[in-house]
Amino acid sequence: MKIAECKLESISPYSQSRVLQSSKEKKELDKDYEARVWRERCHTADNGHIIIPPMQFCNSLKEAAKYLNLQVPGQGKRTYTKNFESGVLVNEPVMLPEIAEKVKGEWLFVPSDGRRGGGRRVMKCFPVIAHWVGTVTYWITDDLITQDVFLEVLKTSGQLIGIGRFRPRNLGFYGRFKINDCTWVEQ
Repeated sequence: MKIAECKLESISPYSQSRVLQSSKEKKELDKDYEARVWRERCHTADNGHIIIPPMQFCNSLKEAAKYLNLQVPGQGKRTYTKNFESGVLVNEPVMLPEIAEKVKGEWLFVPSDGRRGGGRRVMKCFPVIAHWVGTVTYWITDDLITQDVFLEVLKTSGQLIGIGRFRPRNLGFYGRFKINDCTWVEQ
């Protein structure tokens, strides 16, 4: 097993879109409901700080491996996709200094059902973090994934796939990041 401890930094804003849990009050207008509960779209720790869930980094890396379609040397047309899908884990979130109660929001006119091209549109507010820095620990359990391959896939993950709402993979430009440092340890 290998552990890659990567210091990552945003190169574009980051936005979250967690499902709202609060119910609408009787006779509450849609815009009033949205204004009251939009901060619930943040993923938070028990202390109220916003976190970036570990699966966002893990899934971004796996999508980048699929996107790159890199072939495993000496194994014909076989690619690293399945190795990344089953052989990489991220267990801990990145804790941000921002508190959900004070995060800035971005009001947008979006499809009411959340699907691109939806007919009915409504105003919704999404939390936006302008800049973040954090350390992500990747646990690599697949021996075919080398440090060079991992770093190439991680770089693509940050540049072309991204994390969060409106990321490049979903035709947006938020959620992009770069690698400031990566420590690779084999156990």
